[in-house]
Amino acid sequence: MKLALPDDRGSLTNYHLTGSPIAEARLTPASARVVFSAAHVVADPLSAADPYGSAAVDWEATMAFRRYLDGLGLGIAEAMDTAQRGMGLDWPGALELITRTKAELPDALVFNGCGTDQLQADDNTTLDDVVAAYLEQVEAIQKIGGRLILMASRALARAANSPEDYLNVYGRVLDACDAPVVLHWLGPMFDPALEGYWGSDRFEDCLETCLAMISANPDKVDGIKISLLDKQKEVILRRRLPAGVKMYTGDDFNYPELIEGDEAGFSHALLGIFDPLAPAAAYAVSRLSEGDAKSFRGTLDPTVPLARQIFRAPTQYYKTGVVFLAWLNGFQEHFVMLNGAQAARPLPDFVTIFKEADACGLLRDPDLAVARMRSLLSIYGVS
Repeated sequence: MKLALPDDRGSLTNYHLTGSPIAEARLTPASARVVFSAAHVVADPLSAADPYGSAAVDWEATMAFRRYLDGLGLGIAEAMDTAQRGMGLDWPGALELITRTKAELPDALVFNGCGTDQLQADDNTTLDDVVAAYLEQVEAIQKIGGRLILMASRALARAANSPEDYLNVYGRVLDACDAPVVLHWLGPMFDPALEGYWGSDRFEDCLETCLAMISANPDKVDGIKISLLDKQKEVILRRRLPAGVKMYTGDDFNYPELIEGDEAGFSHALLGIFDPLAPAAAYAVSRLSEGDAKSFRGTLDPTVPLARQIFRAPTQYYKTGVVFLAWLNGFQEHFVMLNGAQAARPLPDFVTIFKEADACGLLRDPDLAVARMRSLLSIYGVS
């Protein structure tokens, strides 16, 4: 099977598909690693709502994708940045998403993003304002029986003046949490408003503050997701976590080696890239659970070039590549996103993603993917 694809200069070259779809596998609670996919949302393309206003979501397609992830045995990290949280999905939309997922999949492994995005921070925002915003979301999510991922807060980054301010806020919020939470350390490459989070621009200082907070609240922390795209920083933190506190890799560049681990430990996974890579993640971890580390790496290592392309700088626009692949793979009938984010990457990105997805077996129906790629090319004037 082939189609003509443009290169970076616009010249057309025949591309021959070579990949075979990855074999299916289902994870179980006994699998070697806990694996969460941070899941995207499907926009309603027929809505008359302004795309830059309140989110118009196709709820049936959005829930169908979550049923698919659960069918693979993957956990779902709900209403996170992959779902365009803070970039199209506001707090009311996030709460509706969380509520619908809980009703749709009451027994699934789901943790839910809990932040302060309803608070419009300015120079007058106080730590008490930040705590109140966190607690509003904590209460709402726990009221429906949801587990929590405490997301990094733009408002806290603006209001805090010292590491002690972070310890103060997190301590007060954790006191209100009914069950252990997953903490979320998100780097500024994902959200520039989080520059200096934990009260410093130096990783070493941030590390000490974060560890002090975890050590002060050991019964309230299930684990921490770190998304700094720096494997050494993750390993340093992982090796210093208190016993029983999990490391969830959020490194969409280096996940195979971090999940496999080393002589001192390993990372579980909570990854946006495991939305488009869901079948690869399930199959690879199923092999690792059988002691077959070679097949684990043989499945995931070839996906890294695709992940690096999707998460290239400016990294916050990675959701465009995630949804593009969801469309190619038939999980939605259109390539339209909240906030018009389908326009956040240029055509050469989509061409490269198509090729890389084919190379690592992530086009589950190649005929459909080719037809949809051709329709996209026609919009760009490529016949």
